[in-house]
Amino acid sequence: MNKVFIETYGCQMNQADSEVVLSILGNQGYELTMDIDQSDLILINTCSIRDNAEQRVKSRLMELEALKRKNSNLRVGVLGCMAERLKEELFEKNKVVDLVVGPDGYRDIPLLLNEYNKGQRAFSVMLSDEETYSEIKPVRIGTNGVSAFVSIMRGCENFCSYCVVPYTRGKERSRDFESILNEVKDLFDRGYREVTLLGQNVNSYLYEKDYIKVDFSDLMEMVALISPLLRVRFSTSHPKDISEKLIKVISKYLNICKYIHLPVQSGSAVVLKRMNRKYTPEEYLKKIEMIRNYIPDCAISTDIIAGFCGESIEDHNQTLSIMRQVGYDYAFMFYYSERPNTLAAKKYPDDIPLEEKKKRLDQIITLQNELSYISNSNDVGKEFEVLIEGESKRSKEKLFGRTSQNKVVIFDREDNKIGDYVRVKITSCTSATLMGKK
Repeated sequence: MNKVFIETYGCQMNQADSEVVLSILGNQGYELTMDIDQSDLILINTCSIRDNAEQRVKSRLMELEALKRKNSNLRVGVLGCMAERLKEELFEKNKVVDLVVGPDGYRDIPLLLNEYNKGQRAFSVMLSDEETYSEIKPVRIGTNGVSAFVSIMRGCENFCSYCVVPYTRGKERSRDFESILNEVKDLFDRGYREVTLLGQNVNSYLYEKDYIKVDFSDLMEMVALISPLLRVRFSTSHPKDISEKLIKVISKYLNICKYIHLPVQSGSAVVLKRMNRKYTPEEYLKKIEMIRNYIPDCAISTDIIAGFCGESIEDHNQTLSIMRQVGYDYAFMFYYSERPNTLAAKKYPDDIPLEEKKKRLDQIITLQNELSYISNSNDVGKEFEVLIEGESKRSKEKLFGRTSQNKVVIFDREDNKIGDYVRVKITSCTSATLMGKK
């Protein structure tokens, strides 16, 4: 049996895509290996959202040249967003690459491998208006057997000016809700106790056929009703679309986690308009207020970009201000990286010097560390239900799990096991972790 080794870069969506690819290849006689030296096929699933992700992939491809020299039968493929964006460059500059496959071409991989066997380098990068891989049962990679990602839709039509996703993943299309429910039920029956529903903008999920109409709020409720022992999360929400209906559903069910990732990107109205985010800071804060009103214990995380085109010091200070107003529990923070062919690259000069971007990002990170510590400190003395995910990296005598609010908790192993729910009282914290005892 042929062995395939797969590396995944970037977001959770890419992880879910890699699991789909393994399922497709499994039907063609391939099995996953964790030993790259034993592989017959190496697949690199890529991300184009930030330049550093692409540079890591390019460096990795150079490293693979040594393996290719040792094994002339070894095949190397590049998948995902970077494949969609840079097909010609990947072939021209990386002789190690044998096939290039975009996010909508994964069903073609077996045929492309056959073409390679005939001596041809092969590619499939056409975007689809319909592909959702609905009926494919993903092969879970590196799983803890407790948590799993479930893709519910593909593509994006928000066209934020800095983002390549609409160009690399195409139009929004929603997966058949029954196939989603079947996948989740199967995961639960196999012992999984948490699922995260994935989409570039899950709020846009909408399945319509005949007289059936299911929106994201409906889908969340359906998944929650599978079992009260199944935790349900989702990612990612666009602030302009998150609805009161969804917030009410989250507040209604104990097993829908009280955690929402709501990317703000900037606290400046001028910058948000330039980013084409389609909301103002005031509108964003109203969404936060709505969440707090219905779900007082909800944790909120965000994405922030430092140094976007034309960002003034005042714009930057407004970002720091909105961070303080919301009091984010944690955040994903980056300095702006211009992506070719986006609206921002075509229309706005990347005019903030790199050192200034890094300086502003450092200020954002410093503030967020303070906010995260305040948030975690407020949990000391409280008791939470924790779903155990694994052993602590520092000690086999301790386990770790997450609260409904997506906070990591470390506690003594005792007689607990992975996949159990336990009640843990928080005794201390850092800005990143809670420590507790049963």
